[in-house]
Amino acid sequence: QVELVESGGGLVQPGGSLRLSCTASVPIFSFIVMGWYRQAPGKQLELVAMFPAGSPPHYADSVTGRFTISRDHAKKTFHLQMNSLKPEDTAVYYCRAEDIRSPGDYYWGEGTQVTVSS
Repeated sequence: QVELVESGGGLVQPGGSLRLSCTASVPIFSFIVMGWYRQAPGKQLELVAMFPAGSPPHYADSVTGRFTISRDHAKKTFHLQMNSLKPEDTAVYYCRAEDIRSPGDYYWGEGTQVTVSS
């Protein structure tokens, strides 16, 4: 059973930064795709950033230039560095990974709350 555990959420003022982490129970080379999603109250789940298979990182237009996705194979972790945060970034953030052995099988973290407010 693969588990993903997020950490790093919290309350931050507009213009501030947070770094989210998603730690896997297996080596992250087990995943063909890794990404971050978010869901704000009353809104649909949306893609924030991802590592597509064999391609450079992809970002939602709303976060391009402010957020950076990265990965650390040694720590079985991928991160989302969020800078210049805005109130509209407030949401529950989820990490997701797709199993390289069975494409189409996805694993999700439990979510971490990010609140941007003064």
